[in-house]
Order: sequence, then C-alpha cells, then structure tokens
Amino acid sequence: MIEYYFDCPHCWENQLKLIDPSVETQSFIEDCEVCCNPLEFDLIVLENCVESFSVIQIDQ
Repeated sequence: MIEYYFDCPHCWENQLKLIDPSVETQSFIEDCEVCCNPLEFDLIVLENCVESFSVIQIDQ
C-alpha cells in the first residue's frame, strides 16, 4: 500500500489515504472520514508511485 496525504475540500482536514499500487488508474467515491461528505478520487499509480492524485467535493 502507498500512503498519500490530502486535504478534504469540504472541511480542509488533512487526511491519509491508503492506495493500492496494483491498480494503475483508479476512480472512486468515498465519504470524508472527518466530515462524512462525499469525495470523488481520481488517481494514477505508476511503478509504485502516485503520478496523479485529485480529490473533488461532490455537492449534495
């Protein structure tokens, strides 16, 4: 697993996301662990390194 820190675009809390490096292109939705608002993650992993990481808020 790869550890990657990001700030939630809803509450601005810095958080840790564990990323599976075996999947090169990933896109998923999860709730923020602090404020419980939905977040959309898009990322690219190449050779066990995070090449691209974006997280955007999903308005309710």
